[in-house]
Amino acid sequence: MAKKKVLFVCATGIATSTVVEEKVIEYCKEHGIDFDYDQRNVSSIPQIADDFDLIVATTQVAYKVNAPVINAIPILTGFGADKVLEEIAEALKA
Repeated sequence: MAKKKVLFVCATGIATSTVVEEKVIEYCKEHGIDFDYDQRNVSSIPQIADDFDLIVATTQVAYKVNAPVINAIPILTGFGADKVLEEIAEALKA
């Protein structure tokens, strides 16, 4: 089975998406889940979304995309982080 591809996005593609990306990578490594990923700003979604199986966002995604979009704000705040990490892991296993 091919590796899933995850796109991490935030408003600038630099700050909050980096924090979330690192936490998701760590969680998935601990659970034996391997995936490919990229990190961009949210405005790049229309041009590249079709290349990804999952989008993990720390900002609102106002674009229509085929891939599921998971709100990662709980990973930043810590409130509900485990539930979101589990949701991401399940999406990557599917």
